Amino acid sequence: AGPRLRRLYLPAPGLAPSIAEIEACVNARRPEAWARLVDHVFTSPRYGERWAQHWIDIVRYAESDGFEGNPLRKEAWHYRDYLVDSFNHDKPYNRFVQEQIAGDALKAGVATGYLVAGAYAHVQSGDIVLTLTQRQDELADMLNTTGTASLGLPLGCARCQDHNSHPAPQKD
Repeated sequence: AGPRLRRLYLPAPGLAPSIAEIEACVNARRPEAWARLVDHVFTSPRYGERWAQHWIDIVRYAESDGFEGNPLRKEAWHYRDYLVDSFNHDKPYNRFVQEQIAGDALKAGVATGYLVAGAYAHVQSGDIVLTLTQRQDELADMLNTTGTASLGLPLGCARCQDHNSHPAPQKD
């Protein structure tokens, strides 16, 4: 039962089974006991927490802005909880991505936290050209993250140059 339980618990919620869960599995006499245990693992809130962590890493989520001042984002947790809830409720991937890109239009505004999850520089220049360049950098970061997270295709390189092996040329 031990290896079988580890193969179930470690990938799904990311935690080892408790002693009580191991004993319950070993002592189970009913044929449906394993199916009930699998259902228990996949309906646990730990499941969404485990798999949301992967998405959080991909979209460079942070609870502070980074850079010089690094102020705390007091409301960032709403987006994190949206991710956990989406995984726990087995939200279809196409809907999951749509909500994050256009959540305001789909009545899922909290999902658009995706667009502003990365670093943000509060230091503004008095020079309008530098300020506009900084805003362009922020928008390029959103686009690159969208390509990387949704398509598995980093788009950041194409901002400046073409690569002969890259399917997204600078012109596009």
